[in-house]
Amino acid sequence: MCAQHLIRSQRVPLIKALSEGSVDSFESVLDHLLAWQIVCGEEYESLSTTTRSLCASSRDLLDLVESKGEPACRSLLTALGQVLPCTQRRELLLENFKDLLPEEYVPSSATETVQRQRPQMVRMLHGHIAAILQMLLECGTFTHFETEEVQLPIYTSSQQARRLLNLVKGKGEEAAQLLLKKIQEIQASPSAEEAHGNAEEEKYAACLNFQRKLRSTLAAQCRFFSTYDRSDNVCLENIYTDGILEVRNELQNSPLGLLDLLSKKGTVNADADLVLLVGEAGSGKSTLLQRVHLLWASGSAFQDWALMLPFSCRQLNLLERKLSLRSLIFEQCCWPDGNQEEVFQFIVSHPERTILTFDGFDEFKFHFADDERHCSPLEPAKIQTIVFNLLQGNLMKSAQKIVSSRPQAVSPSLRRYVRKEVCLRGFSPEGVEVFIRKQHCDDRVAADVIESLKSNPPLYGLCHVPVFCWIVSKCHKELLGHGHGTPSTVTDVYLMILQHFLRHAAQKDTEIDSWLQGCLGSVLRLGKIALDGVLASCYAFSWLDLQQSGVTEDDMSMGFLVQSKVPYSPTACRFEFLHITLQCFFAALCLVADDEGVAQSMFVTFFRTSSRKKKHSGSCGSCLDLFFQSSAHTEQQEEESTSQQITASFVAGLLSQRHTATLQEMGKMAQLGWKCGQVKKLLLKGMQKHFRSIPPPVPGEKKSMHAMPEFVWLVKCIYEMQDSDLARDAVCSVEVEHFKLIYCGIGPAECTALAFVLKHLKNPIGLQLDFNSVGDVGVEQLLPCLDICKAIYLRNNGISDKGVCILINKGLQCQSMQKIALFNNNLTDECTVHFAELLKKKQNFLSLRLGNNYITEKGAVHLAEGLRHSTSLQYLGLWGNKVGDQGAEELARALQDSSSLVWLSLVDNDIGSMGAQALAVMIEKNKSLEEIWLTNNKITREGVQAILSALEKNKKIKSVWLRGNKLTPEEVVEIGHLEERLTL
Repeated sequence: MCAQHLIRSQRVPLIKALSEGSVDSFESVLDHLLAWQIVCGEEYESLSTTTRSLCASSRDLLDLVESKGEPACRSLLTALGQVLPCTQRRELLLENFKDLLPEEYVPSSATETVQRQRPQMVRMLHGHIAAILQMLLECGTFTHFETEEVQLPIYTSSQQARRLLNLVKGKGEEAAQLLLKKIQEIQASPSAEEAHGNAEEEKYAACLNFQRKLRSTLAAQCRFFSTYDRSDNVCLENIYTDGILEVRNELQNSPLGLLDLLSKKGTVNADADLVLLVGEAGSGKSTLLQRVHLLWASGSAFQDWALMLPFSCRQLNLLERKLSLRSLIFEQCCWPDGNQEEVFQFIVSHPERTILTFDGFDEFKFHFADDERHCSPLEPAKIQTIVFNLLQGNLMKSAQKIVSSRPQAVSPSLRRYVRKEVCLRGFSPEGVEVFIRKQHCDDRVAADVIESLKSNPPLYGLCHVPVFCWIVSKCHKELLGHGHGTPSTVTDVYLMILQHFLRHAAQKDTEIDSWLQGCLGSVLRLGKIALDGVLASCYAFSWLDLQQSGVTEDDMSMGFLVQSKVPYSPTACRFEFLHITLQCFFAALCLVADDEGVAQSMFVTFFRTSSRKKKHSGSCGSCLDLFFQSSAHTEQQEEESTSQQITASFVAGLLSQRHTATLQEMGKMAQLGWKCGQVKKLLLKGMQKHFRSIPPPVPGEKKSMHAMPEFVWLVKCIYEMQDSDLARDAVCSVEVEHFKLIYCGIGPAECTALAFVLKHLKNPIGLQLDFNSVGDVGVEQLLPCLDICKAIYLRNNGISDKGVCILINKGLQCQSMQKIALFNNNLTDECTVHFAELLKKKQNFLSLRLGNNYITEKGAVHLAEGLRHSTSLQYLGLWGNKVGDQGAEELARALQDSSSLVWLSLVDNDIGSMGAQALAVMIEKNKSLEEIWLTNNKITREGVQAILSALEKNKKIKSVWLRGNKLTPEEVVEIGHLEERLTL
């Protein structure tokens, strides 16, 4: 095979090999091509990776070499054969080119020698750059500026050598002679070579020692899981429970294992280094990162990386002085016992061997910006500048970065630098049970808690969020004894944990109401600092902060404030609430219970979503000062609003009529009625504003509402108030036919709130919840609103046969239900029994779409039984299943007499010509069918011929799609001329 043809045919794997390797490997290939005069100096510079991505440079290199003809292509393959590992050489068929070196050439000058021996000289200069530069400086050949420019720490040793050679070439013959003379002296000095070897060994030993210390430090920090209340330390291995991890792509949310967090699966931007781990508050992001750290530290996983450097954004907020990347790594992660320079040089020279993790990016008080470039690892800068440039890749490009954040806090500008986005959805139903059983040594207690949860669907739905699950498990006595009623909202759950802590502090089994009265002062003081922190995006507090808010030691002894896990400085410790959601809860208590310290305008502003306040870079300040400052609309307002929205939802919950008696026991609250009225008024105003933004429908289409970011939050606030009249008023004037809530992070808890509100709609709607995490539990929470759903779309929601059973049992009772779409879920043949029952009994049912599931010929048999009795079904979608020939035959026989079906899809179902012949009989007899999709099957000409014959007898059919079947190109052309209704 000629080299030019090989480059063309293997272009994709060649680009992959060049772009997924190291920058040094790519530049080594360029060294060879420059030495062999395949590329000139200008072309070499244009292919530089300093300002372009490695992938883009690789593509341009292949284009350039291919344009130069066969000899250049052979030289490129020869260079690749020398640089790439042997396994890649064999995969790319480079073995035949590795020895095809250009003819021996004797240089006629020192300059030409430097050019022709460039690859060898790059290796020779390793460890001697400083000495050679000093010699050239003393001789007057180089200036101080040039020597410093070559040795910039952003360059690896090889890159410094290349820059040195480039400068020498530009200086002329005299400089080249001096360089060659100095290299000969170095090579002739055994002691120097030995010293270089010893230095390399020392550097390796220093890095190895640093790695050992880092592993030991991380293992000590991560070995135990510190429970939210810090009252107990248990082994992380014994308590850790996997959550649902999904990687988002265009087709579906694909499940992901923890060990695949840094894999290529789900990559959307191969040139970026950032893996974004998103999840709602309390979904377990920090615990997952702790698990990742421990797996690396113990040598159990992620061993392709030599170093793992963890950072806490909450801790980084407190770094006010300027510092360098070197200081940041050593001071915040692990300080080497010696040879700091060698260790840091290894880190910046081999970024691809390092993982950096940033936990809680939503708590970082600085708004992400990419307008300030900072590329020097030694030059001091502000903490936000260093962090943002790390995420962009201006610092430590090729290092893997994992950033955890709540989704609302991720701006579009940051997403440009994301390699892939991974969603942490919390616990599955099985995960809830596993976690609770791990929390209790007594199996009977665990079983009682689980049984109690399953008998309370709203609370069970909440427990898919790990922090709620922990609270419920921690407060099992209150739950099982119903010490505060039957909890069903998030506010109920947090009142339960409040009751638990107050009882524990009093060491008495006392009802919450009387203890709230006695603890009002403590609650308000803790609430004040919590509120100040929410407004200032401050989540860690110094002693001074606590004193200024009046927090006493008795207040702290209640257990809600604990010392931060990671010390922030050697001289000052910091305190934080058990969880960020608990801080929001206490902030809400302050807003509701404090009539004197909280102004009415502040309370109103908290619910006025259009006036989110600017983020403050300072520590906690006065609530009033913060709230009465400018309310300019900026991108960061969306990022900072999450904690305020959580707080506002707690306020709504506390003002529920169910908790009025509890709040009144706390003290005089003359404004309680006013506050409740204001919240209702503001929630209604927010909903009305949302509905007014719905554009008029396109002629001929249904009027649709696309949920804006705050819609789900408003619905959750209404649910927290548990006011049916408020819910009815919120949607009484809505006149839309289709609700779209795609990619809204809707889980079981959100489904409960949606059902509570949407069930009051006047007219039936289509409810589209694609690409969320509804699951089987969420389907159960949606049941109260299914009566007003004429269509429900649940694509990519992790729903199984169990969820289908729940859905169909309710759907059979709903007169309006006419359409169901469940493609890209986890459905098997078992669910088709329920759908068959639906098709038999609901004679107004119009559309069933079950694409991309796991339905086989057995399931097709069940569906066929239901289809025989259906007189209304118009659309049937089964693409991406495996019904095969037998399943196709059963479906064809069931549908041949249908008088309603107009559209059928059996794309990618392993259907051969036997199945096609059966479908041809159906096409011939069916008088209503207009379109049938049979793309990507195994149909041969024999099957197509049967379909052609059927089409001659049925002129109502408008199109039959047959692309991607077993037809030759000639057959495609020939058959295409016979029937224009065939799409081949």
